[in-house]
Amino acid sequence: MKRLYLALAVVLFSIIVWFPFVLKAKFPGWEMDFSKGTQILWQNFDGPNYLIVEKTWYNKQAILSEFSAPLPAEYYAAHLPLFPAIISVFNVFLKGPTAMLMATLLGSVLCFLMFYKYLKEYKLSENPFWLCLVFLVLPARWVALRAIGSPEPWFILFILASLFYFRKGKYWLAGLFAVLAQLTKSPAIILLGAYGIFALVESVKQKRIQFKYWPLLIQLLSVVALFWFYGLRTGDFWAYFHSGDNIHLFWPPFSVFTPKGVNWVGDFWLEDIIWTWLIFGVGIMKLWKNNLKIEAYFAGLFFLATLTVAHRDISRYILPIAPLVLIGWDKLAQKKEFKIVLAILIIPILLYSWNFLLNNYSSIADWAPYL
Repeated sequence: MKRLYLALAVVLFSIIVWFPFVLKAKFPGWEMDFSKGTQILWQNFDGPNYLIVEKTWYNKQAILSEFSAPLPAEYYAAHLPLFPAIISVFNVFLKGPTAMLMATLLGSVLCFLMFYKYLKEYKLSENPFWLCLVFLVLPARWVALRAIGSPEPWFILFILASLFYFRKGKYWLAGLFAVLAQLTKSPAIILLGAYGIFALVESVKQKRIQFKYWPLLIQLLSVVALFWFYGLRTGDFWAYFHSGDNIHLFWPPFSVFTPKGVNWVGDFWLEDIIWTWLIFGVGIMKLWKNNLKIEAYFAGLFFLATLTVAHRDISRYILPIAPLVLIGWDKLAQKKEFKIVLAILIIPILLYSWNFLLNNYSSIADWAPYL
């Protein structure tokens, strides 16, 4: 029954976020104008890019002739094919942008159900249902992402499912979900790195190579298959690496605070990034302290990777490990004072999400090719 309640909560909260856009409302006191309606949700980054992929499947000529997007045709290889494939299923009976939003919503519901199963099966929370509700509104960037066309809900779903079956010792299933994650977003390769470290540590402890983990290498084959697919569709096996400014990793770490990151940042109001890293970093340390090794390996590697990201939107880049970090912070999240403060913050979380959605969109002159 709690799974049903959780699914309903996810859908209801998405409707609440969408509601002002559907009504084309105006909030004069807060000077928020939703009069452009749901088109703003359609236009939010990177939704239109995934729709272009779903309509053209990386065909350069089709991209250039059918869409008036200002980005070069090569750029779309940065958007991996699984999420567009899911959109295409919904596109059978819904128009493109609506299909995209429904694909995100379904991914969100499944993601939360997987998180609940993960917490309950391995007893990782004093109150799994409550921790899922916390994840419903935190991080706030997650709220905005679930309201638009984004692959993150599916990506996090596949990561959690892979970790879930890894813990069960079902390495073929863990590998399969890792493949799905890899075909959704490129940082999934960090998952393979975490499994590699775990296998290496176990091999050292046992003083012999642990061959039982070899099915996880199927994730590497998915990378080769992806590049082969790009080769077929674009004529360039290495299309992902030739897609332009989509890999925001810079050395040395913390370049987001230096002139090196100015192209991605555009301002100097970046104190929130420090708080993000602090909260996530301590949460990961708590995972390690609680002997949650595979979660700590994956979240730790992911965290270290974000230290080299020179982009203002660190909160989105680090989001895939948010549910694991919440597990680390579970004892705090269960406390009465946390619940009181979180209840107070619901309104500003919504205001932040609406304000973000109202401003983070691309200009689209002709919607016909997207439908």
